[in-house]
Amino acid sequence: MSEEESLSLPEKAYRTVTPGSSTRPDMEMDSIGWTMFLILVVLMVPLLPFIVIVYVFSKLFDYLAAQRGSGET
Repeated sequence: MSEEESLSLPEKAYRTVTPGSSTRPDMEMDSIGWTMFLILVVLMVPLLPFIVIVYVFSKLFDYLAAQRGSGET
């Protein structure tokens, strides 16, 4: 049996001429991601009450329109 016949399907699909690379933690990108997340949280928390008010009014108007009837036939 040749080497190619003994390889499993994932090994056949993964065959490459470049050497494999080992994974390592990427602390620089991790800190950038956390910084972006914290900036978004700081920006969104003050806007949260307005978002909730708009959502509640939207649901209220949808409910009132359904109760009244939209007038479309």
